[in-house]
Amino acid sequence: MADPAALSTVLAQPFMQRALLGGLLTGSLGGLLGSFAVLRQLSFFSDALGHSALLGITIGILLGINPTLVLIPFVVTLALLVNQLVQRSRLPADALLNIVYSTSLALAVVALSLVETYQGGIQQLLFGDILGIAWHDLAVITALLLGALVYLALSLRAQVLLTLNDDLASAFGIRPSWHRLAFIVLLAVVVAVSIKAVGVLLISAFVVIPACAGRLLSRRFPVYVASSAAMGGGCALLGLLGSGLTNLPSGPCVVIVQFTVFVLALLVSQLRGRSPAAP
Repeated sequence: MADPAALSTVLAQPFMQRALLGGLLTGSLGGLLGSFAVLRQLSFFSDALGHSALLGITIGILLGINPTLVLIPFVVTLALLVNQLVQRSRLPADALLNIVYSTSLALAVVALSLVETYQGGIQQLLFGDILGIAWHDLAVITALLLGALVYLALSLRAQVLLTLNDDLASAFGIRPSWHRLAFIVLLAVVVAVSIKAVGVLLISAFVVIPACAGRLLSRRFPVYVASSAAMGGGCALLGLLGSGLTNLPSGPCVVIVQFTVFVLALLVSQLRGRSPAAP
């Protein structure tokens, strides 16, 4: 995999084709939801869910169940509990999220060290294994992407108003609590589904970096959302191809490409004198 000829051979393999399609879908999904999460200051929330997901994976291993089957309900339940905790506590949200994900990560590492029958690699849990994506994983990611598109398209007016101000949204007859809860659940499911490809340490980058780059380049909200999703998917493809050429880990390569695009977007925005997008 060190030269283009070898890469063309690898591209003909089904596992690489699944990886490219999985990267495109996962990156687009992360950029799509990230465009809303960044403006609503939920970036750290997605990061906390990603780190805490390791505990859900560990529970699945301890129970002898496919970790993916445990991960989705675990992350959704955790997201709902954290949301209630943030709303009812007087402590800052970032402090509470730090407590939750640090404790979950510590419990997961201790539990994994005690599981003698665990044959997986800790590196795959932390950084993902996008080359191991199966067709049923692609089906789940595709269904989730379509569901997210339908939900956001049908509630776009509400999403924009909620991003601006909760009181303004309420004045237009929108229920902020319901839409906020629905978005948090959707974000939690996306994090859980993407963990296998991205890993617990890099999932936040897939959500945050493309959205930040899109915000620097776009002034209209619909363009911002579309460009964030497009850059998320495009960076994933370029990162995977770069991984094939250099024989380096795929997940970190994708994040490096995302960061490079973000730096370019920052330079372009400064040259054009544009301010970040606003809804």
